[in-house]
Amino acid sequence: MTQSIAIITGSTLGGAEYVADHLADVLESQNFQVQVENNASFADVAEQKLWLVVTSTHGAGEVPDNLLPFLAEVKNQDLTDVHFAVVGLGNSDYDLFCGAVDVVEQALTAQSAVQICPSLRIDVTQVDDHDQAAEDWLPMFLTKI
Repeated sequence: MTQSIAIITGSTLGGAEYVADHLADVLESQNFQVQVENNASFADVAEQKLWLVVTSTHGAGEVPDNLLPFLAEVKNQDLTDVHFAVVGLGNSDYDLFCGAVDVVEQALTAQSAVQICPSLRIDVTQVDDHDQAAEDWLPMFLTKI
């Protein structure tokens, strides 16, 4: 049976969507079934048990607007059967570097979802190839599923 992964994005300027699309391509080349949701609702991914959230952080550690409705919805869900990981993009010049990663982790674990590996926090001021950084992290995620 092919493993299925939902990739849920939070993006303000598109960077996180590009990384998510790249990870989807890599995963599909490894025979995973991938569902990418750029404006996810809980209903879109409710049947999926493995989530990879790829999000940027904007402003003072804030979650992108397109991810906020999803996070509000999951506050009313039992996510006991969900396993997840997070890839974040942020700017270390800000005090709350990759703050959206922390918000996502807390929102999902508060509903009993299981974080399966440490989150990747990509510093866009230090890393030129965000796609490659995420791809280099991916084996850590895959060994945990």
